Amino acid sequence: MLSEVLLVAGAGMLSAALRSFRHPALFRAGTFGFVLTSFLAGWLVGGSAWTGGLFASTWFLLPWLEILTRARKLRLPLDRQLESCAPPPRAAFPAFPELSEEMESGGFEHVEDASWHHEDTRQFYRLFWSADRTTAGAICLVEQSEFVFYYIALRSRAADGRLLITWNYPFSYGLQQMPNTILNRATGEKSILEMIRLHRAFLEREAGAGLRPMEESSLRAEIQDDLRGQLDHNLACGILKKAGESTICYTVRGMFFLWFQFLRDFVRFS
Repeated sequence: MLSEVLLVAGAGMLSAALRSFRHPALFRAGTFGFVLTSFLAGWLVGGSAWTGGLFASTWFLLPWLEILTRARKLRLPLDRQLESCAPPPRAAFPAFPELSEEMESGGFEHVEDASWHHEDTRQFYRLFWSADRTTAGAICLVEQSEFVFYYIALRSRAADGRLLITWNYPFSYGLQQMPNTILNRATGEKSILEMIRLHRAFLEREAGAGLRPMEESSLRAEIQDDLRGQLDHNLACGILKKAGESTICYTVRGMFFLWFQFLRDFVRFS
């Protein structure tokens, strides 16, 4: 019995050690090592592979707790009006000044600050555009209750109408993208200057017919229209449904979509 306990403890310690390495293969091995450790613990407690499988499955079923208690009750506005606003205080977004300076050092000009909010959810955007007016940049801060994160997005419109986006959104997105949107995910810890180089290479591959120039007066409106278009697309796909005149919520299909997105993150971040 003692040897079995030591085996489980050893597997857990080895998994934790593997996750301390920055190499993706070793880090991923450590993550799946935790799943194996849970399986061994279940086998030790219940004496069967069925119990081990039940323990291991908690890694994949635990997100349903968040989905059923939070995402199921989430209500968000269908129309997200972006309004001019003051930037967030440094205490709320410590990296914001440095990120803005780096965006400007990459050849982008600050256009305006805008946000939308609904109850305890708020999204802030500092909008930029490139010198040739073909690419818009955004520093985006997302606040949902106590859950706060930021990401960088670079977006261009191809001559054929496709929306080309390079971003470092840290999770699998909770909605389906519109059919005319092509995402270029910047993986790893990349600076804004590195993301700008990635986006330029992305445009060379995807926008052979050229890019549509942007106008300062329409930049906020264009982003707002794309937000509404994405919601309409997800309503049509059955990911979302209306929860009143002006609010939306996730359907059962949408909750399963969120779960599959978690599984993608589990593999990607492991």
